[in-house]
Amino acid sequence: MRIGELATRSGVSVRALRYYEEQGLLAAGRSDSGQRHYPEPAVDRVQLIQMLYRAGLSSRTIVDLLPCVDAKANTPESRALLAAERARIDEQITNLIRTRDRLDAVITLSEDPANGCTRIHD
Repeated sequence: MRIGELATRSGVSVRALRYYEEQGLLAAGRSDSGQRHYPEPAVDRVQLIQMLYRAGLSSRTIVDLLPCVDAKANTPESRALLAAERARIDEQITNLIRTRDRLDAVITLSEDPANGCTRIHD
């Protein structure tokens, strides 16, 4: 499939796909005229890349992980990398929960007119 079709099917921009190629995350074949052509599994690959980015992984980390995904490798190194990323995400979740709880407290305080906070209305 061509780059425009991959962009549409995977829900990302053509620019993002080109960036993924530059970073070594995605590979495309080329036609005689130089147009990019992607195999069908590229849609799943792009969706995986997006998921890993949303989880906060860097391009460099994703590049390190993808060969393990492709080969279905289960090495101590790949497990250690995955465990480290999971621990980092767990820490982010903990910090986000703490921030949400503090924000809830501020919201509660702002609802009491006696505390001098100005309440913002919708």
